[in-house]
Amino acid sequence: MSSTLPLDRILAPYVGKGRTMLLPALHAVQEAHGHIGPDAATAVARALDVPVAEVYGVVEFYALFSPQPKGAHTVRVCHGPVCRAHGADQVAQALAEHLGIAEGETTPDGQWTLERFPCLGLCEHAPAVLVDDRAVGPADPAQPEAVLHPRPQDEPKPVVGGSVRVLTAWDDPAQPRSLEAYRAAGGYRALEQAPAPADLIAAVKASGLFGRGGAAFPTGLKWQFAAQAPGRPKYVVVNADESEPGTFKDRALLEADPHAVLEGALLAARAIAAERVYVYLRGEYGRAYRILQAALDEARAAGYIGPAAGVEVEIRRGAGAYVCGEETALFESIEGKRGYPRLKPPYPTTHGLFGKPTVINNVETLAAVPFIVREGPDAYRAYGTADSPGPKLFPISGDVARPGVYEAPFGITLGDLLDLAGGPRGEVQAILLGGAAGFFVGPDALNLPLTLEDLRAAGLSLGSAAVMVFSQDRDLRQVLLDVAHFFAEESCGKCYPCQLGTQRQVELLQRVFAGQARPQDLALLDDVGWTMTDASLCGLGQTAANAVLSAKRLWPHLFGL
Repeated sequence: MSSTLPLDRILAPYVGKGRTMLLPALHAVQEAHGHIGPDAATAVARALDVPVAEVYGVVEFYALFSPQPKGAHTVRVCHGPVCRAHGADQVAQALAEHLGIAEGETTPDGQWTLERFPCLGLCEHAPAVLVDDRAVGPADPAQPEAVLHPRPQDEPKPVVGGSVRVLTAWDDPAQPRSLEAYRAAGGYRALEQAPAPADLIAAVKASGLFGRGGAAFPTGLKWQFAAQAPGRPKYVVVNADESEPGTFKDRALLEADPHAVLEGALLAARAIAAERVYVYLRGEYGRAYRILQAALDEARAAGYIGPAAGVEVEIRRGAGAYVCGEETALFESIEGKRGYPRLKPPYPTTHGLFGKPTVINNVETLAAVPFIVREGPDAYRAYGTADSPGPKLFPISGDVARPGVYEAPFGITLGDLLDLAGGPRGEVQAILLGGAAGFFVGPDALNLPLTLEDLRAAGLSLGSAAVMVFSQDRDLRQVLLDVAHFFAEESCGKCYPCQLGTQRQVELLQRVFAGQARPQDLALLDDVGWTMTDASLCGLGQTAANAVLSAKRLWPHLFGL
């Protein structure tokens, strides 16, 4: 909701603090005034000593910032593949009719702006809507007034289950675990009794923990490289910019057990002698932000962070850019720039945030560290397989009885995993494995063990471990178009293979599915896909064709073959 608070008062906390405070300053202006107009952009530039042109460049890069006036309340309807399949269009239409406006417009009284959004990270509550920073889901198109006026107590909460409870060892995911409850369950004991940095790194290496964000790089090795790298200061960054359709596991952890994530990050900081931790949180996660901020206050009051502890923790909110989930684009964003990926090498462990040695880990990765340090590497390796050790969080959405986050050991079959979620609803037509950047499989893959080694042998990848289930009632052509539109909208534009390739992929699919394909279009679809895969600068473009190419291979009839 916008207000009339003067710009000098809004920007007072940021004056003289430099470009790295650009995103926080812009968030403050956007929240107070509803947009960032010319006067506000000039005031921000003056306060932070940043060129006005670069302020505009950042504002226009992020979807949550607007240089144009909006209504007092902004309503964003998710149009990700799962939300679209579960009625997002009907919700958007109902809201538009109720408000008397079209998507992208503002009501004449200036109260409401209605927008469609590529993904809100609420796939288990599809169809989802975000009203300002309050989530609604599943949104009922028959009750538009209730959608527009959500009650805080009705905000969707994590749905969590599984066959093991290591990372999800809390009583009620709907209630954030307090510092008192976390400590009663052994929380912060690992930090209080942590071994020397070298031994800490050795324990993480011995556990076999690898990154849970998609790259699967060995966590202990990353910490070792950063610890050995010359240069001060050193940083730890928590990648909580979970923005890929189908992926919402990190939101569940942050909302239910924020202290586990904080303790893992503080252990990483101790391992590499870092003095500052940044938590880069997805801008759409309003509830997670409020919970995490409260947890930080508790941890600071208890002495785990702050000057006496020798380490500070700061939350930086993103502003609606999927590419900022890529580690170097995330660094650029924290530094107050457009979220453009950097060329690698050099790698973050030697030249990361502000050009200094940096460890950046995913939320789920860090949440596993306290257990490893507290219980020992062997206790962690008791789960999973030799090459894929430990438990794993699988976000399951779409056509299953109980969409949610399910914890299971590596090695569980895809079919058994779906059974944890109550089993499929209807006959399975397709499963998108690994998120929007993943690969389609058919119902014949239900016996596939979910490990790095088994997926690699099958020509698949784990990615974010998201599992999106589509029954025979769903239009897979529309799902493919939704995925393709997502990547086209989220491409940052820095490299041509991705910028142009994602656009051409959408255009080719539209022609093919409309029965208007030219003779060369199917071959061009392959060419565009493989060009993006081989030549794009970062993982967004490198994976943007996975779903399309795998669907074309499995179901050629969809493409008229």
